Amino acid sequence: MKFSRARQGRIFILRLEDGEIVHEMIERFAEEQSIRAATLIAVGGADAGSRLVVGPEEGRSMPISPMELLLDNVHEVAGTGTLFPDEEGHPLVHMHFALGRKNQTVTGCIRKGVKVWHILEVIVFELLDTSAHREADPVLGFKLLQPE
Repeated sequence: MKFSRARQGRIFILRLEDGEIVHEMIERFAEEQSIRAATLIAVGGADAGSRLVVGPEEGRSMPISPMELLLDNVHEVAGTGTLFPDEEGHPLVHMHFALGRKNQTVTGCIRKGVKVWHILEVIVFELLDTSAHREADPVLGFKLLQPE
């Protein structure tokens, strides 16, 4: 395990609008507000046509081959995630949503593009005094969190 400390900064309350792409809007907002790091929670709706990463095709095989799911209808959303800068200092969201419709739920990463259905409420808890960032891992192919 690797870890570092941070302290809480500002808290922002966002309402994303119909058709907006969740991770793009949060990353743009972070740049505009000079938010370097944050934790995120979200609740609202995801529209049909949204894309999720729902796991690797094979558990531990390399290279990792992500599976995608295309939502065919509107779903309710509950989500949580983080925001940390990459090597170039650009904020990157890593957020997972649990999405439900009727009696079925799917959970996945939003990085492929989740579209807001009418509204999505996001609370951004800024983290200060941290050097945590994301670095590309050539083996896994992800930009992994480096807490130190």
